[in-house]
Amino acid sequence: MACALAAQQQQPPPQKKNPPAAKPEEVEPPEEDESLLPEQCVLNPLEATRNISAGNFYFKKGNFRAAANRFKRATCWDPSSAEAFLRLAESAEKMKDRDAARDAYEKYLALAPDAKNSAEIKKKLAKIPPKK
Repeated sequence: MACALAAQQQQPPPQKKNPPAAKPEEVEPPEEDESLLPEQCVLNPLEATRNISAGNFYFKKGNFRAAANRFKRATCWDPSSAEAFLRLAESAEKMKDRDAARDAYEKYLALAPDAKNSAEIKKKLAKIPPKK
């Protein structure tokens, strides 16, 4: 009997199992590497002009993907830059990305409806099939 009493004293009393507590919403910590953060564009026509110049350089070299990336960044820095949208459309057309070319040409015409080449651009748009 003494043995049973000693064994009972050594074991902790059984505890009731609580259901697991609901986890609070997991929040991602802020990104430490700032180069991985998405670029925040604020109106900056000077930066847009710089990107257009770089895009023109790449376009002349035949690197249409790099040119398109620069023109896209230029439209981010200055969304009212008709030149950036025109050059973006031309780059997309060279890469055979018809949807991107159509979007950029439409934005160009919206920004510069009275441009000298608007009739030519409208003809190009008529040739590009609509999005699927």
